[in-house]
Amino acid sequence: MSLKIVQNFDSRFSLEPNAKKTLFQLLKSDRFLEQICQQCCCNGAEFTEQLFQPIPYSIETPKGMPKEFEKYHESDSYLLVNVPPPFMFEAKIFKPSRLCAVYRKID
Repeated sequence: MSLKIVQNFDSRFSLEPNAKKTLFQLLKSDRFLEQICQQCCCNGAEFTEQLFQPIPYSIETPKGMPKEFEKYHESDSYLLVNVPPPFMFEAKIFKPSRLCAVYRKID
């Protein structure tokens, strides 16, 4: 079995307005925010309404995310959270199959 090296990966995507609205409601829900805070040991979190599609690791993208989101990965003030598959399904988002959300810590 050989590895396939991905040279270029298009991480752009768009969401239908209704799907986006449903997904944002789920990502902002008190119950989900509480779960994030419990797991990340913070007092509070706020969804920044920024999403990105994880991308294959490469020399240019060693963190597996678009370059413009690496600043959040390196910051102690932000959290990067995988969007739960049930949220994607409930919002009827099938492409892309995975998304990550950016949250700002509130302390």
